[in-house]
Amino acid sequence: MKKLILALLCSAVALAAIPSMAYDISIIQHALHPSLDAAAQGFQDVLKDSGLEIKVNPIHYSQSNSTTSQQNVNEIIDQKPALILAVSTPSAQHVVAKVKDTPVLFTAVTDPVAAELVASLDKPGGNVTGTSDMSPLADLVGIIREIHPEAKTIGTIYNPGEINSVVQIKIVQQAAETHNFTLVEATTSDNAGVTQAAQSLIGKADVILIVTDNTAISSYEAIMKVSLDHKIPLYPAEADSLAKGGSLTLSLDYYELGRQTGDIAVKILKDGTKPADIPVEFQKNFKLVYNGKFLEQIGQTLPKSVLDRAAEVSK
Repeated sequence: MKKLILALLCSAVALAAIPSMAYDISIIQHALHPSLDAAAQGFQDVLKDSGLEIKVNPIHYSQSNSTTSQQNVNEIIDQKPALILAVSTPSAQHVVAKVKDTPVLFTAVTDPVAAELVASLDKPGGNVTGTSDMSPLADLVGIIREIHPEAKTIGTIYNPGEINSVVQIKIVQQAAETHNFTLVEATTSDNAGVTQAAQSLIGKADVILIVTDNTAISSYEAIMKVSLDHKIPLYPAEADSLAKGGSLTLSLDYYELGRQTGDIAVKILKDGTKPADIPVEFQKNFKLVYNGKFLEQIGQTLPKSVLDRAAEVSK
């Protein structure tokens, strides 16, 4: 009996000495701005609470620069992580182009099929899946018409080199036609051109709508200044920018989107589920929010029909 107890004790000690599986995670993020930051944070918070032993390497920020992004991907490959998170479409495209064996998740990607990240939404295939931040842009344009029954033009600013932005602009264009708006486009290939693009809309746009374009959102303050200086209503497609300044938006929650992506990571790491078998996920619940301070600054009022179903954005 004593020998049996001793053997069991030895076995327990031996099992305790075996280290638990640890996972290194690498994250690449195309630009610093609140929405992408929130998505990355939500992802990390889920992993922290997952019960898995996780080490998240310092985030690789690419400063909206394609060359820097590709260099970051090379550094991540050298880290040999168990899983990679790519935050935004450009980051995801650069990772997917080079990483074929390691599981890759994306978040804050508008159209992963058009971006050639996955074969289809239901059956991604390969080593890649994630979450889309497709915004309800057509609905937002409809609300803008409700707020501005006499407006004729919507101005917008985006980088035509971002496939996610091109997809969104097509949606806005179709919605604008449906609601009898003319869409005035101002494009820029980098952050330095955002101010000039915004200024080009003065006198041409009755309102400004900004899609989730990484270049425009990274320099959102420049757009906001033009809006404030010239009293042009401003409608960003997400609430984090609205909190800085803007009239109203119909927005998803990027932190929750990041958490959804974290849940997918747990399925892969803990359950062994393959990315190829995990459909791309979308956020279903959107919120209508306005910025009361900004509305006051530009002298804009919202109709009661909109205010009754909207909430003020968190300050």
